[in-house]
Amino acid sequence: QVQLVESGGGLVQPGGSLRLSCAASRTSSVIFSIYTMGWYRQAPGKQRELVATIASGSRTNYADSVKGRFTISRDNAKNTVYLQMNTLKPEDTAVYYCNAHLTNPPRTYDYWGQGTQVTVSS
Repeated sequence: QVQLVESGGGLVQPGGSLRLSCAASRTSSVIFSIYTMGWYRQAPGKQRELVATIASGSRTNYADSVKGRFTISRDNAKNTVYLQMNTLKPEDTAVYYCNAHLTNPPRTYDYWGQGTQVTVSS
């Protein structure tokens, strides 16, 4: 079973930047490379929402609210996915979760990290 550990969260002022990391363990680099990796976030009182995903071929997808400000990337040799967050806004405040997803019919695999808090405030 894949384990995901996020890091890099914290308190930042509006307009600032943070880079989140998510390291996967209990998997090989070859297996990690075929997972679609994603970042999701959940603000207090709200549902968890998609932030960005990166597929095995490095195709990316972003929520409209973060396009042009956030960049997702992966380093398969390190079993790690990153989320570079620039021009942060107070509404980006949330717990950010890393996800690993793989569909291999008939099974679907989904793994989640424990989350890292991002707070944007002056």
